[in-house]
Amino acid sequence: MCIGTPVKVIENRGFMALCEGRNGQVEVNMMLIGPQEEGTWVLNFLGSAREVLTEEDAANIDNALDGLEAIMNGAEEIDVDAHFPDISLEK
Repeated sequence: MCIGTPVKVIENRGFMALCEGRNGQVEVNMMLIGPQEEGTWVLNFLGSAREVLTEEDAANIDNALDGLEAIMNGAEEIDVDAHFPDISLEK
């Protein structure tokens, strides 16, 4: 399964950047969004940055991925409100 993950630019290398996220350090192609300053959060999908993220969006995506990971590892229940705070199940 391929899922985009938030990563933070730690070294700008023009159209490439050294970034760090939940899976450690990774080189990310920045050609779709252009070079970004150090400290910028981006959504990395298959080695390419797809969009610039706010720090809040990056945290929300990481929380959702934590919830998904817990389910995939056999958790019978997760705290939906904690892992998906921006999604309301109530109508």
